[in-house]
Amino acid sequence: MIILGSKVRDTVSGITGIAVARTQWLHSCERITIQPPVDKDGKLMDAYTVDEPQIEVLIAAKPKATPTSGGDQVATRQHGAVGR
Repeated sequence: MIILGSKVRDTVSGITGIAVARTQWLHSCERITIQPPVDKDGKLMDAYTVDEPQIEVLIAAKPKATPTSGGDQVATRQHGAVGR
């Protein structure tokens, strides 16, 4: 399994970038979204989604100790927005 945050390369197209999203489909197809780096003009390139088996990991990211559900949970609790 590819760890999000890893630097990866699509072995078919040669596109490299950071694995930023994972999508799991009903019949066990898992796809990874790759975010390429900015181009020579500093523009952000479009993300690219491929089947996980065709991805080569170039630099593996370290897995996070505790998964989160997104957002800055500490700031949300500090401001009292949760549960009110």
